[in-house]
Amino acid sequence: MSDHPEQFTPDLTIAPELLDDISGPEALRWATAWSDATEEAVRTQPGTAELEQRMREALDTQAKIPYVTRRGEHLYNFWRDRDHPRGVWRRTTTEDYLAGGERWEVLVDVDKLARTEDADWVWKGATVRPLHHDRALLRLSRGGADAVVVREFDLTSREFIDGFTLPEAKSDVSWVDLNTLLVGTDLGANSVTDSGYPVEVRRWERGTDLASAPVIFRGERDDVAVGAQVDHTPGFERVTFTRALDFYTSLTFVGDATGRMTLIDAPTDCTVVPHKQWLFLVPRTPFAGLPAGALGVIQLDAFLAGDRKIRTLIDDAPINDLSITSTHLLVTTLDNVVTRISSFELGTWSRSEVALPDAATASVVATSPLDPVHGEEVWINVSNFTTPSTLLRNGQVVRQAPAQFDASSLETRQHWATSTDGTKIPYFITGDFTRGQRPTLVGGYGGFEVSLTPGYSALRGMAWLEQGNFYVQPNLRGGGEFGPQWHSQVVKTNRHKVWEDHRAVLEDIVARGYSAPSLLAIRGGSNGGLLTSGALVQYPELFGAAVIQVPLTDMLRYHTLSAGASWMAEYGDPDNPEERAAIEAWSPLQNVTAGVSYPPALVTTSTRDDRVHPAHARTFALALAKAGQPVDYFENTAGGHAGAADNQQVARVETLIYQWINKKLGVR
Repeated sequence: MSDHPEQFTPDLTIAPELLDDISGPEALRWATAWSDATEEAVRTQPGTAELEQRMREALDTQAKIPYVTRRGEHLYNFWRDRDHPRGVWRRTTTEDYLAGGERWEVLVDVDKLARTEDADWVWKGATVRPLHHDRALLRLSRGGADAVVVREFDLTSREFIDGFTLPEAKSDVSWVDLNTLLVGTDLGANSVTDSGYPVEVRRWERGTDLASAPVIFRGERDDVAVGAQVDHTPGFERVTFTRALDFYTSLTFVGDATGRMTLIDAPTDCTVVPHKQWLFLVPRTPFAGLPAGALGVIQLDAFLAGDRKIRTLIDDAPINDLSITSTHLLVTTLDNVVTRISSFELGTWSRSEVALPDAATASVVATSPLDPVHGEEVWINVSNFTTPSTLLRNGQVVRQAPAQFDASSLETRQHWATSTDGTKIPYFITGDFTRGQRPTLVGGYGGFEVSLTPGYSALRGMAWLEQGNFYVQPNLRGGGEFGPQWHSQVVKTNRHKVWEDHRAVLEDIVARGYSAPSLLAIRGGSNGGLLTSGALVQYPELFGAAVIQVPLTDMLRYHTLSAGASWMAEYGDPDNPEERAAIEAWSPLQNVTAGVSYPPALVTTSTRDDRVHPAHARTFALALAKAGQPVDYFENTAGGHAGAADNQQVARVETLIYQWINKKLGVR
């Protein structure tokens, strides 16, 4: 199992197919023992303690950028450091922030709250009442799970109040007014979808029983989720109701908080964004003269009346994000995986380009369209693989993150590999190109229209790049880097093409002389964990080690575990004979064999992951062990789907992963 003879050997009498056993207390016992042994073995390696300490200092540094969101006269920020590992929610004034000051008013100290209430609280955000900014609905998770407790907080007295409170659930809440919410939550008996998200929206008045609150909107149990969002834009107050039919199709309605509504009759695969008197549309397939992936606009009332004369704003680049100020629409697009931001004046639709550094990733962090003073304020973050983040406010630099590793000898190149069907697959490679063949870490995701763009990682830099190694980020099909078809080509029965793309990139890296199979490690989490676990059982000869984090692996049963039913539009339905046959060919768990030599694998998960069930990781690691394949396993007790709940845990897990890779590839 491992080159550490003292390492724990798991109980191989536990059968992977016995899902109840693998999810129960006895499974947690052996998972914990296996995790402890894996971590102990890694900690014997030289430099482990020093690397973890350096990572912790990088995560906790006071010099990192405090990203902010405006709510009235204050800028709000959530901050973690060594003294506040769980974090503090705080605010400051615009003047103090722009002057570089550190006069923060602490609203919620999550560490203090956790100690006082003896609860493993993890911050999951706040919904502040728009325009008034007097109350907030705080979301607190136990151990980092997606399910949260919702509690009302008074921003004037800085205290929790005995008001709107929801028990642990995957809830959806929106303010109507001070005394009214629209709520979707788990009330038992048909109140959630098969995926575990709300199936109905209730109008909840303060002081009344939520269970008796009227249901004003409801979907079907086989929907992914149902929700409502209140728009408080003066003169355009409305509620947008949504039924997510699957991960990529939905029905959207506009109405009011009483439940009156009208369907926006666009194709279900079209993203629709109502704003003021306009409706923005981004179809996944051609619609009303709009090409697939284009951005169009039309008057909302005209569209509801049947008009389909839609004005095209962008049709020459994949749409990555839409943001709105009081007078402008900001559209982030991708050009060969490099971001561009265009600005359109609302109403005239005159277009200009936002000035950005070359070959960088830029993202709109925050805007304040409802603010009467700062409605045109735009915060943009810019970085790349070797340059730390810069925060811009209205085009001016206001914060610069420190460089936390030596990148002086590093550069980034973009190459294109050729997949099995002839499709060109781009990838970035970063490193010191003067040193010849080097150990190479390959990331990847390839799913859910997630676009992987260049970005700075201090931890990756200090643990990997600084040693002269290469890092590769491939842009596999399944992402959104080149529009809707880049994703739709590889869903359901065509899912195997993601691995063909990944394999092509690995082969191209070797063919160009950057590395060799024995010096290649692959790493991925969640859907990326499905990627790396699938690679392990399909083409193990192409790499020397695999890191498989919070993965999906049991693809014949994934739709019955946690939120798995919500992903059938991506992977296919195991209960559909044609789609099941395709899944059986690549499902990692069902394709583990003893007759092939696999490279070593590290499988990680979190006990509190309620999005991708830890049974995926446990069953896969156990199946590898039973097949006599080299596998190590680590399960963090907290962290949810992120795998770690605070900076200390992040440093611990990242150190474990990088030191494990170093050991398995023989890197010193």
